[in-house]
Amino acid sequence: MNIVIVDYGLGNPGSILNMLRYLDIEATISDNSSVISNAKKLILPGVGSFDNGIKNLKTSGLYDVLMQKVLGQKIPILGICLGMQLMTINSEEGIENGFGWIDAVTKKFDFTPERGLKVPHIGWNRVNTENPNIIMYELQDISKFYFVHSYYVSCRRPHDIVCSTTFGIDFTSVFAKDNIYGCQFHPEKSHKYGMQLLKNFNSL
Repeated sequence: MNIVIVDYGLGNPGSILNMLRYLDIEATISDNSSVISNAKKLILPGVGSFDNGIKNLKTSGLYDVLMQKVLGQKIPILGICLGMQLMTINSEEGIENGFGWIDAVTKKFDFTPERGLKVPHIGWNRVNTENPNIIMYELQDISKFYFVHSYYVSCRRPHDIVCSTTFGIDFTSVFAKDNIYGCQFHPEKSHKYGMQLLKNFNSL
């Protein structure tokens, strides 16, 4: 199978699969370690809490499978929303350690009432290119994506940041390191811009 969307009990992988099928990209959803082990590319989606995500992956045995696929075989993987955050070292949301594939931490939006900013950050927002990368091919700074999140990724190494987005502060909305990619927004809900990003990932 070309792309396997990892099902670990959080989020709605079905919407990602529907978008990939619309784009005529071969993909499937699976929680089976054998299927995931044979994938050419992986998508790690997710909506929910950081600790539950890591615990579900470890309980199901998928944590070790992903470590082997990503660090051992170095196949391309795309983390979406919580999936992106799980790739960081840890999160202010819980006590579990993440995969640690990216030198980054996940932090909580924390604004004073005077700022007038409501959390979660929901809706369309622009991304600003920091370091050009193939994952954002043909996606310029005018591109808008759909966000739904209360926590954000803070990268410690500037060259890992592909795009940033402003919501009260500047946060990392796309990162990349070798075969590892993450986006905080939902490409499956971002119309033509999200379609292009998924096409780019498929072409890796």
